[in-house]
Amino acid sequence: MANIEIYTKATCPYCHRAKALITRKGVPFKEIPIDGDVDLREEMIKRSGRTTVPQIFIDGKHVGGCDDLHALDARGGLDPLLK
Repeated sequence: MANIEIYTKATCPYCHRAKALITRKGVPFKEIPIDGDVDLREEMIKRSGRTTVPQIFIDGKHVGGCDDLHALDARGGLDPLLK
């Protein structure tokens, strides 16, 4: 099963949408809340090159944010990554 990491903030609706999609797929994930944590935010930016949340990684590969995740799913590319 895939190792999924999602950098999130509690008040982010896109984070909730991304987590809901992965939850519907029945795959567990590690949530990394960056609320008020400068070090974790810097880690996320260093890994993804982006400053917005969520930032999603599957098996260490950066997938992108919520819209990227949903687009990947829409074109049939998400399920193979989750195996």
